[in-house]
Amino acid sequence: MKHFDVAIVGGGLAGLTASIYLAKAGRKVIVLEKSSHFGGRGMTINKNGICMNLGAHALYRGGEAFITFNELGVNLPGGIPSTKAHGIWKGDIYTIPTDFRSILSTPLLSWSAKVQFARLMIHLGNLDVEKVPKISLTTWAENEIKDPMVRNIFYALCRTTTYTYAPTIQLASSVLKQIQLSMKEGVLYVDGGWETIITNLRGIANTSGVQFLAKKHVLKIEHCEGKQRIHCFDDEVFEAGAVIVTTPPKEACKIIKGTEETSLQKWSDQSIQVTVAALDIGLKQLPNPLHHFALGLDQPIFFTNQSRAAKLSEDGSIVVSLIKYHNPVLELNHIQEEKEQLENMMELLHPNWKREVVAQQYLPKITVVHDFPHIDRVEKPGPNIPEMPGVYVAGDWAGYDEILADAAVASGKRAALHILKKFESEAVHHGNGAVI
Repeated sequence: MKHFDVAIVGGGLAGLTASIYLAKAGRKVIVLEKSSHFGGRGMTINKNGICMNLGAHALYRGGEAFITFNELGVNLPGGIPSTKAHGIWKGDIYTIPTDFRSILSTPLLSWSAKVQFARLMIHLGNLDVEKVPKISLTTWAENEIKDPMVRNIFYALCRTTTYTYAPTIQLASSVLKQIQLSMKEGVLYVDGGWETIITNLRGIANTSGVQFLAKKHVLKIEHCEGKQRIHCFDDEVFEAGAVIVTTPPKEACKIIKGTEETSLQKWSDQSIQVTVAALDIGLKQLPNPLHHFALGLDQPIFFTNQSRAAKLSEDGSIVVSLIKYHNPVLELNHIQEEKEQLENMMELLHPNWKREVVAQQYLPKITVVHDFPHIDRVEKPGPNIPEMPGVYVAGDWAGYDEILADAAVASGKRAALHILKKFESEAVHHGNGAVI
């Protein structure tokens, strides 16, 4: 049996982040990943020299992930995309106002609505989100925004910044915080796709002494006298002082023995998974050079040309992404029609686009996150499970008010720092502290 200070189950953003903080502090760390590759849904697929993420990915500058990557010395090449946007309303394309000139010129809004939209943008920029009560996004928007079209644009922006379409249950404060992030700092599209982030993190982790094992599927985790024993499907067993489980919450409940009636069970029960349909296309050229970023105003769809800011191909091919957001509150009934819906959006924005296609991938139901801040959350998840000393959780579902990659990275860091603090206090308690 191999012994480690900390074992981490899952080699995605949360696991990689946690491993670096622990190893840099001198701890012996192993990361166990069940698949053949690391990075989780942050992986990038190379199709004929064209880099495709698993759906559209953007890193929020000023978000927890971006700040943490800077802190760890991760250097990310890429670009900040222009915010010039179009909206699709009843089959027609309109300019979405993003600055004073476009507010004045857009035919989408009446004069009174233009004034209201300008005031809303100023209000969002100055809003103290900490003072927003625990209400849904719908409740906030219905109270604050009177004009229906201004509200449509606002909801479209909310879907795009959170990758989530659940306004009746999304926590308003969390969404508004994300809107502020996108307004103030913008996003980064990463050269080479998100695999660039994963490669950077793995490099730092390797240099720091982290051990990695791929194709290592964990069967169960059990407590043994203050130690965590990790059993794998291939019968190999690892022992560690602490374990961080970065799997989805329901999977964590299955592999960690004795989670019934614990906080983890509560977090799992309250979790709501978010999915989308994603169509990624590699094109020789963009048929309409004016349409780079478009939001559905009367349907939950989205288009972005990621190549306007990032290098995602070896030969200059353009990579675009289209998304259909699924509402987790509603049942999915028309999943087979969604690819056609996204292709129709592409045809509207870029007529005859199929002539230019060099590669494409369609993911009919890809997970965005396994939970997010919503009004039915009883408590914030993690990092430690109070009833199970030494067992920690992290992942995109274990954010506090962070979401998406920010939640994954922030929760991984939280778990690592909690463990280091606990190890430190145990060392002092057992007489191993510094002599004063």
